[in-house]
Amino acid sequence: MPTTETSQKIPLLPLRGALVFPGMVLHLDVGRDKSVRAIEQVMEDDQRILLASQIDLAVEEPVKKDLYQTGTLAYVKQMLKMPNGTTRILVEGMQRATIKEVTSSEEYYEVNIQPLSSEKDNQPKTTALKRMVKDHFEQYAKASSKISDETIQAVDEIDNPGYFADTIATHLPLKIERKQEILEAIDIENRLQTLLDILTNEKEVLDLEQKIGQRVKKSMERTQKEYYLREQMKAIQHELGDKEGKGGEVETLRTQIEEANMPENVEQKAHKELTRYERVPAASAESSVIRTYLDWLVALPWHKKTTDHLDIDHAENVLDEDHYGLEKVKERVLEHLAVQQLTQSLQGPIICLTGPPGVGKTSLAKSVARALNREFVRISLGGVRDDAEIRGHRRTYVGALPGKIIQGMNKAGVMNPVFLLDEVDKMASGFRGDPSSALLEVLDPEQNDTFGDHYVEEPYDLSNVMFITTANNASAIPAPLLDRMETISIAGYTEIEKTAIATNYLLPKQLERHGLSKANLQMKDDALVKVIRYYTREAGVRNLERQLANICRKAAKTIVTGEKKKIVVTLNTLEDMLGKPRMRYGQMEENDQVGAATGLAYTTAGGDTLSIEVSLAKGKGELTLTGHLGDVMKESARAAFSYIRTSVGELGIDEQFHENTDIHIHVPEGATPKDGPSAGITIAIALISALTGRLVKKEVGMTGEITLRGRVLPIGGVKEKAMSAHRAGLKTILLPKDNEKDLEDIPESIRNDLFISLVSHLDEVMQYALGGRHDESE
Repeated sequence: MPTTETSQKIPLLPLRGALVFPGMVLHLDVGRDKSVRAIEQVMEDDQRILLASQIDLAVEEPVKKDLYQTGTLAYVKQMLKMPNGTTRILVEGMQRATIKEVTSSEEYYEVNIQPLSSEKDNQPKTTALKRMVKDHFEQYAKASSKISDETIQAVDEIDNPGYFADTIATHLPLKIERKQEILEAIDIENRLQTLLDILTNEKEVLDLEQKIGQRVKKSMERTQKEYYLREQMKAIQHELGDKEGKGGEVETLRTQIEEANMPENVEQKAHKELTRYERVPAASAESSVIRTYLDWLVALPWHKKTTDHLDIDHAENVLDEDHYGLEKVKERVLEHLAVQQLTQSLQGPIICLTGPPGVGKTSLAKSVARALNREFVRISLGGVRDDAEIRGHRRTYVGALPGKIIQGMNKAGVMNPVFLLDEVDKMASGFRGDPSSALLEVLDPEQNDTFGDHYVEEPYDLSNVMFITTANNASAIPAPLLDRMETISIAGYTEIEKTAIATNYLLPKQLERHGLSKANLQMKDDALVKVIRYYTREAGVRNLERQLANICRKAAKTIVTGEKKKIVVTLNTLEDMLGKPRMRYGQMEENDQVGAATGLAYTTAGGDTLSIEVSLAKGKGELTLTGHLGDVMKESARAAFSYIRTSVGELGIDEQFHENTDIHIHVPEGATPKDGPSAGITIAIALISALTGRLVKKEVGMTGEITLRGRVLPIGGVKEKAMSAHRAGLKTILLPKDNEKDLEDIPESIRNDLFISLVSHLDEVMQYALGGRHDESE
């Protein structure tokens, strides 16, 4: 790269959105403090400064990486303080220079630069490039009409090729990045070639702009002509009494309104809007708004209903055909049918199906609709945070629409569908409103016969709709909304139930989906049980269905490749298809432990076992709780600790343990949040075991909250917890005495395998859970 001088230290002026070429004279407004101080400094010295453009205009305090490394060494000819606080300078570009390093940036930016210069090049190729650039520039100037003839003449008189290229680049409306390419082109031949490429591209863009402009002009002229002709046609039609065009639309709408069998108040509203629509010009935006509103009123089912199939035997057969188990839900639907058959009128009940994912809540709602011979509509409320999604937008908004309820009724086409509100526990409040509050009117049988949608504006009768809602976690549903629904819990399936579901429902469905049959693929019962135990851990059957689909895919590949024509899945071949087991069947400890107790927990994914560990160390009596515990579990731990302190004599524990022993309570799997009131007695047993040295029986699981006096309080999720204990291989579970009423919810097969003891005080828990001392057992 040619240079003229050694490196120099000189002040720097960073430019935002501007670039100065050598030989260019222009005014610059300077506002940044460091930049103003740099100008003041150069005016006291030799008035020379380096001008370099910023890469990112938003950077207020640029460093070296924020600047283009090639700039222009300029001479500050004049400085003037402006009334608005900025400083205006007149600069003249002198020559290119490159930044070697930034030596200072405290008072102002100071840099070491290396001036650059281009050797004069009068080679024939340079001359030819210069002429081509000149021709293209003249063509561009004529096409753009933004460059004066004087400028073209001035450029034509420049002999120096480098200065010629820089002058043309100054007059082109280019982005800083493109101008910087020209500035960094030190070699004159490269500079001219770059400029020629840019001019060629800019000229093509200008030609394209002109073609588009002419096309738009013709289109506007044609549109105006069509509008004028249409208005003439309307006038002629009006004089002739012709009902085509908007007049015909009005008559069609009037007929549709009369045939829609609307309530009287709604019909009056529709006719009033129709009169407005007739008077509003067709080109008006309001015309389309009114037309859309009338279309919605006409399309809504105001009186149309389907006839319910009230045969209880038929309904029972349909429900049993689609779902295995779920006796409570089926019984509730059959009760509804029986009452409706006797009374011939019944407001639609609101049923809330709660339970873990994959237990069949949504598909059960579809079966209910099929059993009743009703239309089925489903909307998902997961993530909805705008109450307008439920009640609709007012017609003052652009693009207003009815809410999801009215849209669902329009989709159903009848007044009495089965309407599924899916994931009702996953709605969220936002700045746009609270959708759960908007649902209160929808799900209240005493109010929903006059449901008000903001868009429809007239009351709509929802009392004939059978609403069914689903939720994974009933506690996440707001209390006023939950009060309007009858909650039916679907806890999950036992291993026996999963086996039956897989055999009768899931496997046949997957065989059909994968183009297989029982003649191609057979699965032994013991292999199916192994899939349930060692490849899935869930309350529902969704993951089980995925594993069966995986087996079908492997079988399909084997059959297509010709390796085998028939595949039988056995215990020996299962691992070849699904890999090594992913789960441990049974989480029971291998030996009795000191300071480790097994609790039973309830989660939104079903029941699970929970190991609680306690360790002791000499210290000052600090109590440490770890394992991502929620506030409720922390309070349970402190309550258990307080009970033990007040009962040290009865328990045979050192009275000073809380002063000289540090206690650490830990619940493994710390990445999983854990909270709830059911771990009190488990924490207490683990603490007592650690402090007394007594072993906790490995086959015992327990759940219940504890008071400061040692009483055991009731908990929820008894069925889920019992199923998790059975799955973990526990033999005995301890439940609060007050939960005796919930024992009938536990499947009989599980009750027969478990010894269930009901306890009311921690003393009873210790009798079942604690064995001898560790040293005695040895």
